[in-house]
Amino acid sequence: MTHVPAAMGFSERFPELLECPTPLMRRFRAMIEPVGNAELEARAQKAQTLTRRHFGRTMRLFAPLYLSNECVNNCSYCGFSRDNPIFRTTLSVEQTVREARHLHGLGFRNILLVAGEHPKFVSDGYLQDCLDALKPFIPTLGIEVGPMEDHQYAEVVQHGAEGLVVYQETYHRETYQKLHTAGPKKNFDWRLDCPERAYAGGFRRIGIGALFGLADWRFEAVALAAHLEYLQKHCWKAQFTVAFPRMRPYAGNYEYQTDAGLLLPDREFVQVLTAFRILFPQVGIVVSTRESPALRDSLVHLGTTTMSAGAKTEPGGYTGAGHDDVHLTVRGRRVELETKSGCEKATEQFQIHDDRSPAQIAAMLKRQGLDPVWKDWDESILATA
Repeated sequence: MTHVPAAMGFSERFPELLECPTPLMRRFRAMIEPVGNAELEARAQKAQTLTRRHFGRTMRLFAPLYLSNECVNNCSYCGFSRDNPIFRTTLSVEQTVREARHLHGLGFRNILLVAGEHPKFVSDGYLQDCLDALKPFIPTLGIEVGPMEDHQYAEVVQHGAEGLVVYQETYHRETYQKLHTAGPKKNFDWRLDCPERAYAGGFRRIGIGALFGLADWRFEAVALAAHLEYLQKHCWKAQFTVAFPRMRPYAGNYEYQTDAGLLLPDREFVQVLTAFRILFPQVGIVVSTRESPALRDSLVHLGTTTMSAGAKTEPGGYTGAGHDDVHLTVRGRRVELETKSGCEKATEQFQIHDDRSPAQIAAMLKRQGLDPVWKDWDESILATA
């Protein structure tokens, strides 16, 4: 029998795609070079036209639900980093349901389950149990957790997850290795190929992105665009979204400083967003509560199709669930607090910037002539006659 070699994944093609860019990537690189105000305004108008053509006057709304802030990875930019002396907790399935029902009461039917990577605390079967408990009343469930194998992704899909979010953090290999000093997340290529494994496992919605502020923003934007182009060609049955989250203050280092050349200023943020909309007209673009209210309001017509609202970035952030069980984790072992005031809560991953309620975000969208979409999927769509 003739052996058929496995197809090359994006991690193997990545260097080649940067050195020998496709025609689309050459256009993208040109679009993120310095540009005058008149040209940027023209692109903004084109981006708005394309967004309305492909997505109508709608804005999908979702909320993140943090399950656990335990983590085995040391990532110098993240509040959940293993060695940060933060208050940690992991929600029980019942507490997860409590948080989700609160979000359901606010209108959400699209929830993203988020957890740090720690096999001891977020163990096999836990995520599946959470999905089983939420699926009866939350029709759209996504996950943002540690990368998995193909068969593991297939299993969580069977339990109700249909969306996956995985950000590469930085596409710059040397920077990635410098920032990730311990844990399975150190493996750059394993994370880079995560969207393809998720696609093989059956996910129909996949979100990718880079955390801007860690490496040169133009390099990150080009690499993200190359990744998206590759995925659209090789995983064409899935729907894709892209996001450009920017560094925010976080636990353990609220005075985070970075080189000015790495930052993505607001004007260039708009330039990157419109470049993606123009060159990838049918791709969803996510803008989270990391951004300021003023900026988010101005971006709703320029290409954004999905927004979070009223987000909390710690386990139990919506209802206080799990706050009675906060503790420290030292070298992988739980350590009880010596004294408790009763006011302790799990530590957030990062500080949000837009703290408006979901109702306020919905009202803002309506004032701008847009329809907030709380639910855009139901399992009955796949039901046979």
